[in-house]
Formats: sequence, structure tokens, C-alpha cells
Amino acid sequence: MSDQIVIEVAFATPERQMIISIKVKNGITVKEVIELSGILNEFHGISLDDHPVGIFGKITTLDHPLRDRDRVEIYRPLIADPKEIRRKRAAADNNIKKNR
Repeated sequence: MSDQIVIEVAFATPERQMIISIKVKNGITVKEVIELSGILNEFHGISLDDHPVGIFGKITTLDHPLRDRDRVEIYRPLIADPKEIRRKRAAADNNIKKNR
């Protein structure tokens, strides 16, 4: 087993997205790779206390150990709840159909 692995760290805003590929020591954690990647310097609003993180779309913890080729994602807080938006859209569509 190699002592080096390759990890991607990803973050996006509506205006900009960035994926940083970094070679790191095997056994590194999510928090460590985020800090080493430099992405926190690129997006000054990221707070690891407030932003959830995941690996390939699945929420995880900052102390989770990484495997070769994992993609760490830092998630932004949602502005609106997607379920609530769908519920309102469906209600509006139903009202339109009733008024025809």
C-alpha cells in the first residue's frame, strides 16, 4: 500500500466553483486535507464549524479518514428548502388546473 493518496477537495458558490487535486499521506482526515488544499484561502466565507462536508455527496465528519481518489465536498447552507419549494410549486400548479 502506498503512503501517498490523491484526494480532490471541492467547493462551489453560484458564481465560482473549484476542485483542487492534492497528493497527501495515507490516513489523512477530511479536515486535514481541506486545510492542506488551500481552498479555505480561496473562499474566505467557509467555516468548517458551519459548513457540512461530504465524500461524493454523502455527509461525513471532519475526522473521517480518506481513501485514494475520494472527493471531499464542502457544502454551502441552503438558501431555501428544496422540499418546500417543490411543495409550493405543486400547490400553485394545482390551483392553475382548478381555475381552468
